Amino acid sequence: MPYFIETWDKPNHQTVRQAIRQVHLEFLEQHKQLLLACGAKLNDDGSDAGGGVYIIDVDTREAAQSFIDADPFTKASLFAEVRIMRWRKAYLDGTCCL
Repeated sequence: MPYFIETWDKPNHQTVRQAIRQVHLEFLEQHKQLLLACGAKLNDDGSDAGGGVYIIDVDTREAAQSFIDADPFTKASLFAEVRIMRWRKAYLDGTCCL
């Protein structure tokens, strides 16, 4: 069962996000086999909204927690809040999964 992870950055931590971004992207590349989707949240004008969304294909909440705990953004104490929820694939890439 996939998991949906949503993160919120601590206020005034854009410098942390930018400083760790490349290492974070390398982490995602190393774990791309788990990623159904992920990306930063953006404001309507395209600027960074201070957080992100990950949809990962793991079997347990513990595995989802381990994934986000290993993310360099987490290790750099970027996040003020992280929420993990199970997620049901209804449609993925235009294909019905029900």
